[in-house]
Amino acid sequence: MDRRDSLKSMILGSMAVGLSLESCVTKTAPEVIEDKIWKYTYGRTPEEAVFDQELMLEQFFEDYELQTIQTLANLILPPNEHGNIEQAGVVDFIEFMVKDVPEFQVKIRGGLMWLNNTCNSKFNMSFINCTEAQQKEILDSIAFPDMKADEQVQEIQFFSLMRNLVLTGYFTSEVGIKELDYKGNMPNVWDGVPQEVLDDHGLSYDAEWLSKCMDPNNRDEVAQWDDEGNLIT
Repeated sequence: MDRRDSLKSMILGSMAVGLSLESCVTKTAPEVIEDKIWKYTYGRTPEEAVFDQELMLEQFFEDYELQTIQTLANLILPPNEHGNIEQAGVVDFIEFMVKDVPEFQVKIRGGLMWLNNTCNSKFNMSFINCTEAQQKEILDSIAFPDMKADEQVQEIQFFSLMRNLVLTGYFTSEVGIKELDYKGNMPNVWDGVPQEVLDDHGLSYDAEWLSKCMDPNNRDEVAQWDDEGNLIT
């Protein structure tokens, strides 16, 4: 199993929860929302849809924070032939989630600040301006923690949360679902009860019923019944 396959298996892992914070957010122009990944019809009640729209009209992260999240997301799940973080709208997903779950706000914003402060201290530049090798050097210190250690606890929780959000955002997108080759509920052909079972119970199908209901070529047709409950077609 390669690294990407290993990451896929982590999608169902529990998402870490940070400290709660009611944060001020800026407003995003409605026309900008039209360009976001949320422009589709999906299974939400009218009340939920209104709530989502209100969240999407707000912006929590500053632009430089969004750039940092994008860089970090691409390091957590690098692009491949199936797709990438940008195509999956992962940054928009994370922006939405921190507004929908305010408990994430302190942990993520604090973690982003830690990344930049650490890079500035060690390499004299921000996280997004570091080389990939330098970025990975910083991340390695929190991505593979000693579970018994009591150092960098908050930083480790930050990375764990970001990893889960990135994986969830990617593998629940259209691009990610295609990569998983998830088929969903697919119709199949049912040939009825096996003949040997029918024989054991002394039963049989009505020939007319079989021709109308068991023909795979007609499986997309809706059966019609008369007022007396008899099958018409």
